[in-house]
Amino acid sequence: MPLRTPGRAMPWSRGRNRKLSARILAAQLAILGLTGAVGFVLLALAQRAQLDRQYENEALAIAWTTAAEPQIRDAMEYGGGGDVVQSVAERIRRTSGASYVVVTDLDGIRYSHPNPQLLGKSVGTPLAILDGRPHVGIDHGTLGHAANGKVPLYGPTNTLVGEVSVGIEESRVFGRLRGELPVFALYVGISLAVGVAASSLLARRLKRSTFGLELEEITGLLQDREAMLHGIREGVIGFDRQERITVVNDEARRLLGLGTALGTRLEEALPDGRLRRALSGELADGGLTGADLTVLTDRHCLAVNRRPVTLGGQELGAVVTVRDRTELVGLLRELDSVRGLTDALRSQQHEFSNRMHTLAGLLELGEYASALEFAVESAGAEPSLAESVRERIGNPLMVGLVMAKTTVAAERGVRLELTEDSRLSEEPPHLNRLLTIVGNLLDNAVEAVASAGSGPAAGSLGVSGGGGAGASAGLCGTGEVRLSLVESDADVTLTVADSGPGVPEGARERIFEDGWSTSPDRGTVRRGLGLALVHRLVRRHGGTITVSEGAGAVFTVRLPVAGAGPRPAGVPARAVWGAAERGADG
Repeated sequence: MPLRTPGRAMPWSRGRNRKLSARILAAQLAILGLTGAVGFVLLALAQRAQLDRQYENEALAIAWTTAAEPQIRDAMEYGGGGDVVQSVAERIRRTSGASYVVVTDLDGIRYSHPNPQLLGKSVGTPLAILDGRPHVGIDHGTLGHAANGKVPLYGPTNTLVGEVSVGIEESRVFGRLRGELPVFALYVGISLAVGVAASSLLARRLKRSTFGLELEEITGLLQDREAMLHGIREGVIGFDRQERITVVNDEARRLLGLGTALGTRLEEALPDGRLRRALSGELADGGLTGADLTVLTDRHCLAVNRRPVTLGGQELGAVVTVRDRTELVGLLRELDSVRGLTDALRSQQHEFSNRMHTLAGLLELGEYASALEFAVESAGAEPSLAESVRERIGNPLMVGLVMAKTTVAAERGVRLELTEDSRLSEEPPHLNRLLTIVGNLLDNAVEAVASAGSGPAAGSLGVSGGGGAGASAGLCGTGEVRLSLVESDADVTLTVADSGPGVPEGARERIFEDGWSTSPDRGTVRRGLGLALVHRLVRRHGGTITVSEGAGAVFTVRLPVAGAGPRPAGVPARAVWGAAERGADG
């Protein structure tokens, strides 16, 4: 999907789509026009109904006045007064302005009518006043449509003798209505003008709120945003000014275990810990400078970066990116270990070259006895020590790890010893986890001893007596690390003791926290991950890890055999070796 530039119309939409302001204005005008027209019609109908009622009541009042005339009452009850009825009725019609005043007897015979030719003829509709009550309505008679009022006519003796019907033409109603419609039209016009002005202002305000973007551009940007947000490998979380989560993509949900976190605050979505503090910016090293923070969770090693979001000098919130660096950290640890081995081999090659030069010089001088003695001394006891280690540790991967760590330790002037009571089978339980734990604890111990500046006469591997919880016994304080590996039917016990400075006072509560370390970062390897990684591995598989004081620090790990399985078939040794190196220095 092509990305769109804010503030620029899409090429395919130019000349084809009107601007947002024009659309809003047109829509508002259509709505206002339709509303105004409907309102005008309803108002006209309501006004006409009101005028009809008004003229019906007026016609009814004229009819009551006519029915109360004594001359008409006498003539209608006693007879012989047709001319009198016509004369009085016409006078009332002309005086009141009614369209007609018709007086009929109970048989419907007209005694008065504006058209003299209809006198003496019956009306076309039955009498409505036989029930003795007045009636009003719109009459469709011989004189056209009229607002009509009908009342009963009683004689002097209160005998019902006929009916009086009075009508006012509808043309008068329409005439008055036409006189009032311009006022209504003026009101509607003013409403339309106000609506147009308000719509124009609203359109401009919306235009500013959308940063000048048109509807198609907003739609395109939203599609691009969703595609990028959920298509990248990094987790993305957005926060507003109140630290509420406004944006979270699928990768962030997977890495952080976030569910329906939108609209919630961070402390409601995640438990307290280093991860939450890194996301909220509370950690000074990453929260203030925007640098990447490495955070270790139960399943992942994450790189967290938080940066503020500003627009026009105003802070809108913050955006946090989360990257899964588990594989990368493993590769870095492996690379760091390979570099250490390379340095150690380079040193040994240099030492071996010196010995060979010395041996060649003795042979050249003819000192054959001295040359033989020097060769025997150079060979030393290392082969026998390596063989002794293989006798105690049956698994070749663990032997390779211990020998490699021994070489690195020797290069740094630290003597690594394996206790005589160490026993590990060829296929021990928790092999992968043991490789990781042993590698990290040995790295920590060697680093602690080497940093203390104390070293033995020559760094090497030895096999010493004693072990287990007392693996620290016999450490002479001259730069030694002692390893004990004991496998039983119930568990595997691992002890690493060193002659370093030990755990600082008051630090035992924090020593297994992610990010806590007494050593500075070295190269690409961040400190403070090793012990945290070991602690999580041990805890995840139901084991225990303790730290105590001996000549230096003593770490003891117990992993129960229950639930452990052998290394899966087909897994190459290098893969397991890489797993052993995916820790970090503490």
